Parts: sequence; C-alpha cells; structure tokens
Amino acid sequence: MQIRKKSSIALERYFFTAAFILLLAILYAPLIIHWYDGWLNKTIGIEHEYFSHGLIGLPYALYIACIHRHRWNKLPDSSHPLGAVLLAIAGIFYLSGLSDLVNLSFPVILAGICLSLKGFPGLKLQGIPLLFILLATPNYIPYLIEPYALPLQHFIATTAGFILTQLGLDVTVENIHLYVSGKIVEVAPHCAGLKILFTSLYVSLMLLHWTGVWNSRKRSILFLSFAIIISISSNILRNTLLTLFYGTGQEKAFAWLHAGWGGDLYSACMLGMLVLILNGMEKYLPSKFE
Repeated sequence: MQIRKKSSIALERYFFTAAFILLLAILYAPLIIHWYDGWLNKTIGIEHEYFSHGLIGLPYALYIACIHRHRWNKLPDSSHPLGAVLLAIAGIFYLSGLSDLVNLSFPVILAGICLSLKGFPGLKLQGIPLLFILLATPNYIPYLIEPYALPLQHFIATTAGFILTQLGLDVTVENIHLYVSGKIVEVAPHCAGLKILFTSLYVSLMLLHWTGVWNSRKRSILFLSFAIIISISSNILRNTLLTLFYGTGQEKAFAWLHAGWGGDLYSACMLGMLVLILNGMEKYLPSKFE
C-alpha cells in the first residue's frame, strides 16, 4: 500500500509538472518565437532590440535550469502563498494586451511556478536562470534611459571629432553633431552605445557564471569594469569610422557598418575580447585577488 501511495504521489507530481510545461508552451512559445524573429531579422521595436542578447541568454538559462533538475526533484514539495500572487499578476499582465506587460509576465509566471511547487528553496535554486530570463525580457526601460544619455552622446561626438581631426579631416563638433565635408552626422541616442553596453554586461555575467569567477567579488567587479570600458571605447571607434565613411562618401561602407552585417561582426569581435580578457585574468591575476 505504501509503495502504491508513493507511486500515486509521484505520478501526480509529474502530471502537474507536465501540465505546467504544456501551459507555458501554449502561452509563451508564440511570444518567444516573436522575440527571436524580431532579434534575428531586426523587425522588433528598436527599444526591444536592446535585448537581443536573449538569443544566447534564454538557451543558457534553460541549460542552467536543466542542470539543476536533480536538485529540484530532491526538494520537498512546498507551496508558498506568494506563488499564487505572482501567478495572478502574470495572468493579469498577459491578458492586458500591453506588449511590455505581456513580455514581463513570462519571468513573473516562472517565479510563481517555482514558489508554488517548491517554495522559496525552489525560487532560490532557479534564481540564476530567472535572472538571465528577466534581463533578456524586452521592455521599454532603454526608452526611459535614453534621455539621460546626452552627456555620453556629446562625449562620443567630441572624441570622434578629435580622432578624425588628428587624421587630417576638417571636422566641426557641435554638441552631438559632427560636420565633415559639408555633411552632418548625428550621434543619436541609439548610437550612444547603450545596446552594446547592455549586451556586454549581460554576456559578462554569463561568462562570470560559466567560469565560476562569479564567486569572487573583486574579480567580478574588475571584469565588469573592463567590459564597460571596452564597450564605450569600441562604440567611440565605431562612431568614428561611421563618421569617416559618411563624410568621405563611402556610403557602402557606412551602410555595411551601420545597419548591415558589419555591425554584427564588429559587436561579435568586441564580445570576443571579453572572453580573452577573462581568460587572461584567470591565468595571470594572482589567486589571492579574491
């Protein structure tokens, strides 16, 4: 009788787990497909393009969750009241029809499921995957940040103008505008490097977690500082090249780097530098630097 009872409990648990997975697939598979299609083909809203790091971030979050599945199964079944609250909030967000709220309902419902099935121990266990999912969920926070990027835009324009002047070009800088050979180039908010900065920090967090450097506060802060410096520096160089190409009439090169695959290649090379820096830190930084 006891064995039969345990089998019944296990079957019931797997039934509810399968039901949750099926429900999530029905509700969110179209949404995630929409994200991926928008990120890959650049058809999603320009603010939502800031979260294109989700292309690799979401699979990585799923990978971590799968690694934790054995520890998850060992946790005792425990339902926390906050789980029901989060599930209700996720339902309201999803039914609102507002794109940002629908998007945010995804990490909210996942957190609610964790609390409903395993309580706070389950939420803590899946905290890292949930963090990566939340940071990859498209929303309009970049739109709210952009008005405060004006000093960065001005800094990029001034620095790019200085570099081009050293190359012998006649460049005039006015606030966020550069005048080259009678042509004007604007360092717009979307050109201020916020997207590549978000991507750099996100990928840096992935690398820190993957390598275990995450557990060292000093190494993590140092690496994230390098990521910020590299992101800003590479964006200054990119804007300098764009101004050079546009000002000298190299329209094909400008289009290639600005909106073509050249921009993606440039970003990939910059992210590759982060891998090299982290490897260098692990190899040459004294072990006592923890």
